[in-house]
Amino acid sequence: MCNEYYTVSKPSESLYIVKKSKFISNVVPVNGAKEAEDHLEKFRKKYWDATHNVYAYSIGLKGELQRFSDDGEPSGTAGKPVLEVIKSTDVKNVLIVVTRYFGGIHLGASGLIRAYSESASRGLKNSKIVKKIKCDVFEITTDYNMLGKLQWELNQKDLIIKDIKYAEDVKMEINVPKNYPIDIWQFILDLTSGNADVKLVGSEYIVK
Repeated sequence: MCNEYYTVSKPSESLYIVKKSKFISNVVPVNGAKEAEDHLEKFRKKYWDATHNVYAYSIGLKGELQRFSDDGEPSGTAGKPVLEVIKSTDVKNVLIVVTRYFGGIHLGASGLIRAYSESASRGLKNSKIVKKIKCDVFEITTDYNMLGKLQWELNQKDLIIKDIKYAEDVKMEINVPKNYPIDIWQFILDLTSGNADVKLVGSEYIVK
């Protein structure tokens, strides 16, 4: 299982003009094929009057699902170059839609490949690429006397406190990166002199 991967942090839109043709790149983070297709349909409706709505997406931490479309452009000149940009930057779970408004001047096959590649690249840059790392989520239950010490020590170890619930005891959830060099169970028990209950309750990817 992959313990880290790159993706985009937010949707973006960018404009690139080549010989009067407008190329509008929309980049969206997606987590599944349905989500990608839903976004794609929205862009098709938004740019209903465009000459082409070319797209490519890659889903899965190993690129298990990859699809693209030239949407009427000559085969291999549009969707595939957009997908190659995604693959070359090693970005996962992303959809790129490049909308073209024809400006009256033909670009030729090589010109189209360059234009769609450049538009996709600009869109990715505007979206801000981030790294996500896989973390185990631990729940720590202890008394209030330990709270301040725990918070300070966890911050010193660069561990993220995800949530704190205040009841009869304090319940704290923390994110611990996979392959973290410290045994978190032993660390917490030593820190609290055994006055804590530590449970592994799940895992998730977070932005580093």
